[in-house]
Amino acid sequence: MPQIESLVRRADPNASWHVRANWMIDLADWLRHEPKVSLLARDEWRRLKHYRLRFLLDWLDAHRDARQTVQATLRKTLREATGHELFSSTGMPRESAFFTELSERLVKLILPKPLGQHDLSTLFTVMFPDVSDAEWLLELDDRTMMRLWKLCGDDGIAHGYRQQIDEAMLYLVQMVVSVGISPAFRQRLEPRMQLLATPFMSLRRELEHYLITNTRDQGALRSVRMLIAVCQAQTDRIYAHLDEFGTSVGLVYHLERMRAQLNRIGRLLDLRNAPYAEEGSGQIQSVLVDLITAHHHRSSVRDLIRRSFSLLARKIVERTAYHGEHYIARDGKEYKRMLKAAMLGGLVIGFTWLFKFGIDRARFAEFFEGFFLSVNYAIGFLLISAIGGVLAARQPVITAAALAEKMGALDTIEGLCGLLSQMAALLRSQAAAVLGNVLTVAMVVSGLSVAALFLMDAPLMHPIDAHTTLHSLSIIGWTPLFAAVTGLLLWLASLFAGFADNWFALRRLKESLSNHRRLVHAMGANRAERFANWLERNVSGIAGNLALAVLLGMMPAVAHFFGLPVDVRHVALSAATLTATVGSLGWMVLLTSEFWLAFAGLLAVGLLNVGVAFVCALLLALRARDVPRRVRRVVYRSFLRRVTLTPLIFVLPVGADARKAAEVVAADSQEISDESKQRDDDEPPVYPRLK
Repeated sequence: MPQIESLVRRADPNASWHVRANWMIDLADWLRHEPKVSLLARDEWRRLKHYRLRFLLDWLDAHRDARQTVQATLRKTLREATGHELFSSTGMPRESAFFTELSERLVKLILPKPLGQHDLSTLFTVMFPDVSDAEWLLELDDRTMMRLWKLCGDDGIAHGYRQQIDEAMLYLVQMVVSVGISPAFRQRLEPRMQLLATPFMSLRRELEHYLITNTRDQGALRSVRMLIAVCQAQTDRIYAHLDEFGTSVGLVYHLERMRAQLNRIGRLLDLRNAPYAEEGSGQIQSVLVDLITAHHHRSSVRDLIRRSFSLLARKIVERTAYHGEHYIARDGKEYKRMLKAAMLGGLVIGFTWLFKFGIDRARFAEFFEGFFLSVNYAIGFLLISAIGGVLAARQPVITAAALAEKMGALDTIEGLCGLLSQMAALLRSQAAAVLGNVLTVAMVVSGLSVAALFLMDAPLMHPIDAHTTLHSLSIIGWTPLFAAVTGLLLWLASLFAGFADNWFALRRLKESLSNHRRLVHAMGANRAERFANWLERNVSGIAGNLALAVLLGMMPAVAHFFGLPVDVRHVALSAATLTATVGSLGWMVLLTSEFWLAFAGLLAVGLLNVGVAFVCALLLALRARDVPRRVRRVVYRSFLRRVTLTPLIFVLPVGADARKAAEVVAADSQEISDESKQRDDDEPPVYPRLK
């Protein structure tokens, strides 16, 4: 009661706008206040806030003079405020491009928006700054909402805000039309239609007719609602087109903004169509809850990035999964084929290491050394792809997406069995690729070392340099960290490959190249079409190899420029370096602890290259496909059980114990079925919509 009396004494209808606005903010803070440390549960605090509000209303009813002062202050503030921006812009993306919106949100995290003169939108967002306020407001009973309306509003205020709602809807529909009739939208909709016949233009005409002529015309209202549904269906068609032919982050941002604007128009229609403020208290409550929730999500930078990049991530994962199917060995025949391809890749890597060794010994400046290393890696990686070879550490980022694709049907025994078989085949492929690369690289570098002894009568490495190299490869040092960084670079290269593949499809370069006048004139129509088809199949691999080459070559130079002693550790290149040190120091070095520490470091490099790249790619794939957390936990547990029961199938293409595998699959499938009945941990609580 002393707190209420102190707040009421500050109410002054004759004060300036900012004084009255700050008093309303303090009043909302008093209603919302929770101590930082409390033994009460969240639901108990919401009930306590409801009790505070009812107690305040009862106290004002018992003190007529104070009620008149508070009522005059609230009504004058609401009457002077302009609310069209509250209804049209609160919770809506405001900027015309994704990165502009992102920069605005980042700035708002640092610099709070000032409380504008007569700006109801800013006042509203400051009074309800937390998303939990929506739960509190939604649970208010109808009688309390009626009492609040009688305290704050009257017929004049209701009429004024109805006009501002009309302005907000006209503004929103104009924004929808400006994007809906743009070439980026119309060229993705089939069949093509005239500009004036598009549903977006029809929506504007019908909404203007409804607002200007007779707002009680139920036929006109139904027509507006139908056109809103048609426009939302058009956005679904755009999403389907993007999902098939390539995704644009900017276009996804415009689609998300249009869908939010169409939903807001529908909610404002519900509020506008309520005959009286008292009868429409439920609609007012529902719209306010939507405004609070939308404002909270709009201020979230993470939510903006997640929504805008979700479709792009899924598209990249699907295209990567398509390429990854060719790098998984499911039986003995495919295992041998993978081993042969890895040996071809190791042959090229051996000579790639030789040129790398020469560039290192040339002592170029940091930038030029990184540049020449990047060119060397690019030639080697592209040559491996051209001859059908395999680079072991690049596989995880491709095969992880194919693995995540199998997680779409885990509610059956067959689905889980297929997933576990896919994981076993994937790990067998990794083992074959790493083994083939390392063995072939070791043989090639050994031959080069022997050739250097015969031709130059000197080893490839000076003994002092060889000891230094062994120390740098030791597991006791920075080698594990550098190997993990290299795994991250492998994953980043896969992202660049996915972006390039998506960009190729989005720009329709296959059609452009097939029908390019000069290209057709120079090569002929059939050859130009074959070239376009070949480029479509290989653009991802080419871009990924070039990106990986640049990252591996330039990363140390860029890090050293900033004073960071960061280096890269690739398993095949590290195996070549270790073999060269043995050739330079002789076979007796195998008896030293220095060699075995370096050998342990090589094992760690292989595990971390593959592990970090695979984990990053798998997490992205799981996020893109929205695999529930509970399903992921069950998959991890079933994988560990199967490793315990049948470990050989994860290394060699041997037959597994069918009975044990069936027991594992049956038990885990039943666990998934039981947990699927519960609500997913990742799903947010769903609030009921007020009719």
